[in-house]
Amino acid sequence: MILNRRTLLGVSAATLGAAALPKVSFAASGSGKKRLVFVLQRGAADGLGIVAPVGDPGYARLRGALAEDYAEAPRISGLFSLHPSLTKSAEMFAKGEMMAVHAVASHYRDRSHFDGQNVLESGGTRPYERKDGWLNRLVGLIPETDASGIAISQTIPLALQGPNKSSSYAPSRLPDAADDYMKRIGNLYMNDPKLHMLWEESIATRQLAEGMDGSANMRQAADVAALTSRMLSAEDGARIAMIETSGWDTHFGQRQRLGRELSRLDTLIASLKDGLGPLWNDTMVIVATEFGRTAAINGTNGTDHGTASAALLYGGSLSGGTVLGDWPGLRQSDLYQNRDLKPTASLENVIASSVASHFALDPEVTRRTLYPSQ
Repeated sequence: MILNRRTLLGVSAATLGAAALPKVSFAASGSGKKRLVFVLQRGAADGLGIVAPVGDPGYARLRGALAEDYAEAPRISGLFSLHPSLTKSAEMFAKGEMMAVHAVASHYRDRSHFDGQNVLESGGTRPYERKDGWLNRLVGLIPETDASGIAISQTIPLALQGPNKSSSYAPSRLPDAADDYMKRIGNLYMNDPKLHMLWEESIATRQLAEGMDGSANMRQAADVAALTSRMLSAEDGARIAMIETSGWDTHFGQRQRLGRELSRLDTLIASLKDGLGPLWNDTMVIVATEFGRTAAINGTNGTDHGTASAALLYGGSLSGGTVLGDWPGLRQSDLYQNRDLKPTASLENVIASSVASHFALDPEVTRRTLYPSQ
């Protein structure tokens, strides 16, 4: 991360850690064991829609109708506005319990969901380089000998796979079997843009036909958060949890679809905070995706697979209330390959720096353990 002529997002050079790591700091917290929740946004979430750079003159030009949602949205850190669906998150941001790191990306630079998620979860430098995940390796760094990880899922995702103690759990109603089956079928089409878009359209039509108004999604998000809170709150419970979310592949109709998914995410985080109670002060939540989306709106009022996105961090002891990063700009000459938000920060560095600070671990040992190939 280079401090240059570009706008530094509300943070001084002293706030940036060594080796260009955004330094995530924490206020004094309770004496309990630290906990981490990793929320994976499968499908390439649009960082430009989540933390919108409304102060950049290129934003309205590139986004068209998608920029209209931010007309009345309050600014954060000068240049940005949070999506209006993130109401609880905005309250946490104002209290310093949330922050964002913008223009971040993993080492992966192509645009395959499967490959991008594999790199993000494994911590490798290229797809299928590693068989274990960075979250599992983190379990091995936590001082407690009984430390373990839990995935709120039917199976253990790659990020938690490895030699250290981890498991998965989900009651049969989370998720609904029919919806889970449909998602698995949709995964088969992820690498074919045309087929994937047609599948997404058919799912959206099915949901509308069934009269889904979003309330079921909100209840499910709250239920997942309640379950996660119980798993983390037990004295002998897990110290690390992973939650997978989907629905972020907004090739068409993004305005409605992104708002729905962000409302669900907002409910998830707020319910986690409520469920953890005092333990929220010892908990950090990292929200990240495999890559971002195109800077410009497409012909179906959506966005396509891109590169850089935004990572979100939450926690009761987080010294947040800011947006970190080196903003690359949205002029045509500023875009990566003339189409995407250009990465200026490493997602791997953001994660390594954050967890090292949260668990009071040696930063260099943490980085080498989580990302040994880098």
